[in-house]
Amino acid sequence: MGTNRWIITPTEGDGAELAPLGDDGLPTAPAHHEPDLAEAVRRRPDATRWIWRSTPAIYPRLLAAGARVDRCYDIEAAELLLLGHEGRLGEPRSAAAALARLRNTPVPPDPRPRAAEPGTQDSLFEARPGGTDVPLADLVAVHAEQQRRHDATAHPGRMRLLTASESAGMLVAAEMNAAGLPWRADVHRGLLTELLGERYAGRGEPRRLAELADEVSAAFGRRVRPELSADVVKAFAQAGIKVKSTRRWEIEGIDHPAVKPLIEHKRLYRIWTAHGWSWLQDWVRDGRFRPEYTPGGTVSGRWTTNGGGALQIPKVIRRAVVADPGWRLVVADADQMEPRVLAAISRDRGLMEVAGSEEDLYTRLSDRAFSGDREHAKLALLGAVYGQTSGDGLKNLAALRRRFPLAVAYVDDAAKAGEEGRLVRTWLGRTSPPAVGAGEDDEAGIPQDAPPPAPDGTELPSSGSEFIPGYASTNARARGRFTRNFVVQGSAADWALLMLAALRRSIAEGGLRAQLVFFQHDEVIVHCPAEEAETVARAVREAGDLAGRIAFGETPVRFPFTTAIVKCYADAK
Repeated sequence: MGTNRWIITPTEGDGAELAPLGDDGLPTAPAHHEPDLAEAVRRRPDATRWIWRSTPAIYPRLLAAGARVDRCYDIEAAELLLLGHEGRLGEPRSAAAALARLRNTPVPPDPRPRAAEPGTQDSLFEARPGGTDVPLADLVAVHAEQQRRHDATAHPGRMRLLTASESAGMLVAAEMNAAGLPWRADVHRGLLTELLGERYAGRGEPRRLAELADEVSAAFGRRVRPELSADVVKAFAQAGIKVKSTRRWEIEGIDHPAVKPLIEHKRLYRIWTAHGWSWLQDWVRDGRFRPEYTPGGTVSGRWTTNGGGALQIPKVIRRAVVADPGWRLVVADADQMEPRVLAAISRDRGLMEVAGSEEDLYTRLSDRAFSGDREHAKLALLGAVYGQTSGDGLKNLAALRRRFPLAVAYVDDAAKAGEEGRLVRTWLGRTSPPAVGAGEDDEAGIPQDAPPPAPDGTELPSSGSEFIPGYASTNARARGRFTRNFVVQGSAADWALLMLAALRRSIAEGGLRAQLVFFQHDEVIVHCPAEEAETVARAVREAGDLAGRIAFGETPVRFPFTTAIVKCYADAK
């Protein structure tokens, strides 16, 4: 019997060079060339773990040829994680760069990220540029060195699990891009006409936006362009009303006739620019929306998309996301995911007990520490995670600390580490960016401060402390808020990767026709035949619990989902 590990790299044309690897990461037989990359993969057992430079550079081509991969090890994804763990996030992460560091030769910069170009989805299955293939022998050397570096981390087992789950996420993303999110262009066009009215030839903006702009101007007594914040702020000032911005929460309480049409204009303008007719023409092909998911696109491990705004689809536009005839959408939201993750990683017995049920976590928390006041319980817990520690938040936090000291201490310690410029890690080992000097931040054009926590629970989004790769604030307090959230949000991303991998495997092993088609940090959508829907819903729930056990060990914490089986995405909310 042969090994179940093969290292492979594409060669000129459609060919590939490959070799089997042993447990020590070294070849167990000479490398050989095969003329067809996809056929070389198809002929190996399904359980083979393929080791390659980059999943986006290889897997789309395999999928187009009907060659599905069960497991892989993505060398460039691993390099990014290892660099982060070593406090070197921001250094080039390509296989060529890793090889240069290994040989003490000049390190080439990473290629500039390729922006997804609207209207080019016919090339979906082409290999993605973004790196340089290296000879197989060099790839073997880089892989072996990465194994040594994994062994040198604080928790090698966890770090290997993180790398494996990140690699699995790369496979999921490629398959989601191939499947696409079902999208009814005719429904979308009808929605736009219903919301925005017809488009004026030559003028650009649709009728309803033009009418609202006229209402705003009439209310101010002069021509005002409502899409220009500075123009609106100036108009309010001339009316004797001082505002700093045109954000809804700031202007909706103002007694002025311009407010109502202005808020409506902002809502519709956002739909028109982000998901209007041009977006539909650019991004939807053959009844599918394919935004190119990017696992680990943020430093906390959360996914991003390379165009199309897939992670910010307004509820009204979700009416265009409709299952194929005879199929359904299984839409599953993880319930209070980040508080449950905090319970698991802090090992706080009291909070683990609270999170050990599928019942509403905030209600259970309020019964134990907040005299049944669910809202105060929610504000306290979210405040602990996001750093809302002033005013009522400080009082709520004190109550939380008395009942759940280990949980609060966990995030407090992470905040203190961030303020002192130290690194923090997620449960599996994903590492925060290092602190850098002000001059470096300024030169890079990277924001200096984390966004301030919002004043109430309704404005504490899960993504409130998200940062681009390379971010490190020079403001100690802001960095502390970031690292406080990072250890929870990043550990939640660790769990989500394992959940996706488990769900993907369950679908494959069950011989289902179901397809994963959408994912954001706490929500997954599976498109499946109607008769498979209940099986898929059960598989999602089982995947969540399995991911919890694999990531955090045997704890009382449960990771339930609210699941809906619908024909239309909008009906799931």
